[in-house]
Amino acid sequence: MSTVPEQHRDEAPPMVRCAVVAVSDTRTMETDRGGAIVVEMLRAAGHEVLSRHILPDEPIPMRALLIDLRDRSEVDAVLMTGGTGIGRRDQTLETVTEILTKPLPGYGELFRMLSYAEIGAAAMLSRATGGLMGRTVVLTMPGSGAAVRLAMEKLILPELGHLVREARQ
Repeated sequence: MSTVPEQHRDEAPPMVRCAVVAVSDTRTMETDRGGAIVVEMLRAAGHEVLSRHILPDEPIPMRALLIDLRDRSEVDAVLMTGGTGIGRRDQTLETVTEILTKPLPGYGELFRMLSYAEIGAAAMLSRATGGLMGRTVVLTMPGSGAAVRLAMEKLILPELGHLVREARQ
């Protein structure tokens, strides 16, 4: 007998259409290792990467891009790297939460729990967050390669289809 989450995973789309956004004042397509890892892991899991963006840690262009991606019917999920710390320029949390219609506090909580197991108390400096912008899933993660791999392997890839299924209900 299957559980409800297992049943929902079985009903989830096998391929999710994603936009990847790196928030950085210094990275370029050539130097954005975090975004490249997200793209690589999504494709390896059979998902589609519709677009990839790099933008500065500025609320106005970040909000505009997120609203544009939210309003595109072909985009199921937006995966963001960078800008999740506590530095003066880190504004991803504030910008994303401002446009969430349904926050997913468990995503950030689980990320920090898993991160704590790897890096200790420094995990508290991460402000990774997630939720829904209308019917579009948005998940943020730090920009480091290790943090991206952790989020993708342990949280995002195992539940991405399920998240999209629920968001589209």
